[in-house]
Parts: sequence; C-alpha cells; structure tokens
Amino acid sequence: MRVAAHQPQILRSDNDANRVIALLLPQGECLQEHQVHEHALVFVTRGQLLVSAGASERTLSAPSLIHFNPAERHEVRAISECQLVLCLAPWPGAGHPSHPATA
Repeated sequence: MRVAAHQPQILRSDNDANRVIALLLPQGECLQEHQVHEHALVFVTRGQLLVSAGASERTLSAPSLIHFNPAERHEVRAISECQLVLCLAPWPGAGHPSHPATA
C-alpha cells in the first residue's frame, strides 16, 4: 500500500460501522493532541511512533497496535517515517459533526 505524506487515503467507509484510513507521517512530524468521537485503533505498519495520552508516553515499533477510547485525548509523533492504518468505529461516532442530532 502506497500512501503519500499529507494525503491520507480512506480505504473503507461504512456508515454505522467503521472508517479505515491509511496515512504516512514523516519523521519528526506529529498529529498534535486531539480526540475523536469514535473508538480509534491505530496500527503502526512501518516505522516508530511516540504516543502520548494523558501523563503516559509510549514508543511503538511496527508492527504494533494501540487503542484509544472515544474522546480520549492523545498525540502521536513519528520517530521515523511512519505508515499508519487508522480504524474508527462505529462510524460516525455519537457527537460527530456529520452525525444528525436526535431529539
């Protein structure tokens, strides 16, 4: 699978199920602290990734997997060029801007 830096590819998207995205994070770059509405599974398929969540910090080397709960704040930084596959489920999660509000 070839993915260019800064050009994530949606590999699969099924409403009420999941969304799978491939991305390439160049060495030294990070996805600053953020959160998503869904459970997030991050597969490191190539490279090394530094993951920060709350007060904990962890280094992952390919092949590795990490899970984040909905609304869990986290940051990831590429120690070396990293190829990641991200799975968000259920898609879209409750509260996601594309998810219609229910009364």
